[in-house]
Amino acid sequence: MTRERSRRRLRRRDRNALIAASLTALSVTASGCVVVHGEREVLPAATRAEAARALTAFTDAYNKADEAYDSSLDAPYVTGALADIDSARLKAGRTNSPSGNADHTPLTLTDVKITIPKKAGWPRWFVADAKGNKGGDARWVLVFTRNDLGERWQVAYLTLMAPGAVPQFRTDEDGWAEAVPADTSQLAVRPDELSRTYATYLKSGGKTFADGRDTSRLRADRKKAAEKPGLVRQFIDEPLTDGDYAPLALRTADGGALVFFTTHHYEKRTAYTGGTVPAPNKDVQALVKGEVKQSLTLESIANEAVLDPAGSGAVQVLGRVQGLTAAQGE
Repeated sequence: MTRERSRRRLRRRDRNALIAASLTALSVTASGCVVVHGEREVLPAATRAEAARALTAFTDAYNKADEAYDSSLDAPYVTGALADIDSARLKAGRTNSPSGNADHTPLTLTDVKITIPKKAGWPRWFVADAKGNKGGDARWVLVFTRNDLGERWQVAYLTLMAPGAVPQFRTDEDGWAEAVPADTSQLAVRPDELSRTYATYLKSGGKTFADGRDTSRLRADRKKAAEKPGLVRQFIDEPLTDGDYAPLALRTADGGALVFFTTHHYEKRTAYTGGTVPAPNKDVQALVKGEVKQSLTLESIANEAVLDPAGSGAVQVLGRVQGLTAAQGE
C-alpha cells in the first residue's frame, strides 16, 4: 500500500509539473480561449478577415475626418508619419473652412491586396495596397501596425506607387509573407539605417539611391530653388526612426525588401535685406506661427517606400509622401 501511494504521488507530481510547464507557454483569455504568447511564437500578424476589417475601419474614419476637416475623427486609426501629415492637413482645412470640406469626395479602395507577414514579437503589422479613386492611377499602399493584442490597428505609413511598382513578395505555402529584421546586413542598406542614409543623400548626393523624382531630381530642384534672386532657401534633413516612426521591411520575391521609413525636413526661406518673403498659400498660412517678414521656416514629415536590393546595388524609391506639419514666420 505504501509503495502504491508513493507511485500515485509521483504520477501526480509529474502531471502537475507538465501542467505548470504548459501554462508557462500559454495563457487563457477571459472567454476561455487558449492563445499563444505573440512575443515568442512566430505567427501571422493578423487574420485576413481581421486585416480587411481594419482597412474598412480606417477608410470610413479617414472619409469622415476629411469631410468634416476634423482630425479627432480618424486620430484613433493613424499613427507615426501619417498621423503627423494627416492632422496638419486637417487643421489647415478646418482653419480655412470651419464648416467642413465642400470639395469632399469619399475615398474608395478597390482591387485590394493584403500581405501579412509571420513574425514573433511586437509590433505586428501588415501591408494593404489598392486602387484608389484619388491620385490618378496610383496604388495606395498602407502599412497597419499595433503594439499589443488589445490595441486598434492604425496606419503608420501611406504612400502612393505607380501602377506595377508594388513588388512581388516572398510567401510560404500558406501565403504568409516574411518580415525582414531592421538590423539585417543582407541588404544594400540596413533598414534601420535608411532614414539616416537618405537624409545624408539629400544633402551630399552619392550613388546609394537610384536616380529618380525623389532622389536626383529632388536634389536638382532644391539647387535650382536656392538660386532664385532675392531669396535664400536652406534645407535641413534629419532621420526619424524611433517608436511609431521605426522602419518596417517586407521580403520581396527576389530576396530584397520593400522598406518603409520616415524622415524629418526643414526648409528656411530668407529674404535679402530690404526684401520680403513671398506670401505662402492659404494652407501654409493656416499653420504659420509668428509673422512672416524676413524669413519663413517650413517643417515637414515624409514617409518613403523603397526597394532595398539583396546584397548590393542602388536603392530605388518607389513612393514618397511629404506633408507640411508646422511653419514659423520671423
